[in-house]
Order: sequence, then C-alpha cells, then structure tokens
Amino acid sequence: MINKELKDKYSEIFSSHGHSFLQTHIKKIAELDEFLPVNSTFYCITNTQTLKFEYISKNMFSCIGIDREELNEKGMEYLWSRMHPDDIERWLIAMKELMGFTLAEVSEDDRVKMSYTWNYRLKHANGTYVNIIQNTTPIAFDEFKKPIIGLAHYTVIGSHLNMDVCASAKFLNDKNEYETLYFNNFSQKLLSSGLTNRQRDIIRLLVLNNSSKDIAEKLFISSNTVDTHRRNILKKLNISSTGELKGLIKSNAIHL
Repeated sequence: MINKELKDKYSEIFSSHGHSFLQTHIKKIAELDEFLPVNSTFYCITNTQTLKFEYISKNMFSCIGIDREELNEKGMEYLWSRMHPDDIERWLIAMKELMGFTLAEVSEDDRVKMSYTWNYRLKHANGTYVNIIQNTTPIAFDEFKKPIIGLAHYTVIGSHLNMDVCASAKFLNDKNEYETLYFNNFSQKLLSSGLTNRQRDIIRLLVLNNSSKDIAEKLFISSNTVDTHRRNILKKLNISSTGELKGLIKSNAIHL
C-alpha cells in the first residue's frame, strides 16, 4: 500500500511535469495499440511512484495469459510476484546497479536519451515460466532527474532457453545510434555471492513484503534467526540496510 506521504509526493512530481504531456502521450499510444497485430510482444507505461500501470497494451493477454484489467488493478507488484523465485534477487541487484549507474555516470540532460534492458522469467497463466526481455525508456522524471514514468516493451521468449539475468544501459547518440554504456551478467555474479538456499528463500519472501515474523512462520524458524539471515544477506549483497532490501522495488527498481 502506498502511504499518503508518497502519494502526495507523487502528485507534486506529476504536476511539475504537467498532466497534459503524459495524458496526451498515453492517449496516442492507446490509439496506436488498436492497430497493432497480436504477436509475442506487449508494452506498458509504468509508474514507479504509485507502482501502477498507466497503460497496458492489448497484446499482454496473448503473451502471458493474464487479464489486462486484473493486472491494471493489482499493479506492478502483482507482476513481480509472478517472477521466477530464482531470478528475484538477481533482478533486484540489477535494478539497483542500473539506477546507481544512471545517477552517477549519466548527466541529467542525457537521461532522456537512455534506454535500459534486462530479463527474467515470469509465470504464464498456464503455469509455465517464460523468458521476458524488458526494454524501458524513461518519459518523465522527478525533480532530481530520477526516472519515474517509463515506456516498457516486453518480448516473450519460450521457456526452452536458459538465459542468464543480464542488464544493460544504452545511450542514443547524435547519430541516432544506441551506444552500450553499461552491461552486467548478474547470474554469474550471484553464483559466487555465497548465498545459502535459506537466504535465497528469505530474500524471495522479503520482496513480497513479508515481515520477519511472517517469514519465520512460513519457514518454521525463529524471528531472531530470520534477522540474523537478513544481516548476513546485506553483507553478502553489499546492501546497506534491510529497509533498502525491501524498498529496492519501490525506490530504485524504476522500470526505466
């Protein structure tokens, strides 16, 4: 649940960009969507302040079998809950590093020319996992020039491929060509991170907003044991706080 403070902040940020720009942009995309054929791709306009979708294209149902109205109602967290458990921690770290790279290495003026790509496995409505390649381009920013609204394009690839979780950041140069500024393979990175299976279980439950007490009950261990695992997870993943781990989705995983 988004608290009132964040909602108020979002409204303030939204008005600074003007409703007319975004509403017109979404309207034009929706008009175009009516003419696109059904295929293996779909797109959404994501809002990382509200964790909602501003728009979802019609092809989504044919791609992953989820009703568009259901996804629109439940928001981005519902989509994340369908992510393959083994990909969640890789995805979290990838999102954090993409944001860190953007804020540290890309000038504020150049951020409008960035495009970001990452991949993960998502559960289809038929119960199988399919590979998703997500490419997101920012279309609106907050007052700190941090992307908050993104046009996300999803390509669905069958489950027969075993894909490492990778992330990249590209820049549209003066020649209208994309230059790769950043690339990392997070599957290889986590293989050497030393996380135990129990710690991976705890990360998966934290991502789904379970408290230490909830996790203890689900895993039949004590809350103190959960807290010990959380501290060790932070150290291994080089994350500064448990709040950051739980809040990565809301604060840093921005669907650029």
